[in-house]
Order: sequence, then C-alpha cells, then structure tokens
Amino acid sequence: MKLSNVKEILPTLENVEFQLENGAFVPEHFHVTEVGQITKNFIDCGGVIRTEKVVNFQLWNADDFEHRLKPTKLLNIIKLSEEKLGIEDAEIEVEYQSETIGKYDLEFNGKTFVLKSKTTACLAQDACGIPSEKEKKNLAELNVNQANACTPGGGCC
Repeated sequence: MKLSNVKEILPTLENVEFQLENGAFVPEHFHVTEVGQITKNFIDCGGVIRTEKVVNFQLWNADDFEHRLKPTKLLNIIKLSEEKLGIEDAEIEVEYQSETIGKYDLEFNGKTFVLKSKTTACLAQDACGIPSEKEKKNLAELNVNQANACTPGGGCC
C-alpha cells in the first residue's frame, strides 16, 4: 500500500486500528513514533546495484493506556513529514515490535490496517544457480500408456 492510499483512507475512519495477520490487534493505545522515508542502496548477489525507497511508520506501545491516535492526527503527522522531509509517494513499511522489531507491508481490509508479513527473496536467481520453479501438473491429467500400466491383481507391483 502506498502513502497516497493511506491518506485517502484516513479521512473515512473514526479510529486508526492496526491488526496483525494472525488476527491480533496492535493495542489501541499505540503511538506512531516515526514517519519517514528510508532509502536502501545495495548490491544484490548477482552484482546489480539497486535502490529501494519506502515510507516508514514506526508503531510503539507505552503505558499510557488512555492514548488514542485519531485519523486526523496521523494525517497531520504524514503531511508534516511530507513538507519537512520531502517524502515521496512510496510503498509503506511498518515497524512494530513483538519479540524483536518486525517489518511489515501494509494492507487495508475495509476497517483496519493489516500488517502483512514480509519475506526475503533472491533478486538475482539466475546468477545464483537457483533452478526455475518446476512446472506443476495435475496427475489426473497425465497421459498414461494403458498397455504398460499396473492394475490391481496384475502382479506387476
């Protein structure tokens, strides 16, 4: 989800809620402690230089159980970040801590923002010797030579 999508959704909400993929909710007294843009310059394992940019939201829980972040407040934080930092309209990455800091993609299910698990991937599979994924076939659709096929009680097995 891009920053522009979040900015379109926020005015339609009464409350800002984040939920993990497993259905658990981020406690409603969370804070958005950072909104920023992260630029990652790197070389993949195939030697290709790459640049990635994401807009970063950091969520944090404190012991102020009465705190509630309203959609207009988050929208104002985003607008200030755009003005002061020149943040671009990029994909959002959310940092949220459970046992350690996790990084999540963001989706919206019509009511809440959903933190989607991220995975790693090889960006240069052809250079790493990773074989292409094999074509999957349905066994029921394979042509079978009936003359060489085993049958129950036929003694071939």
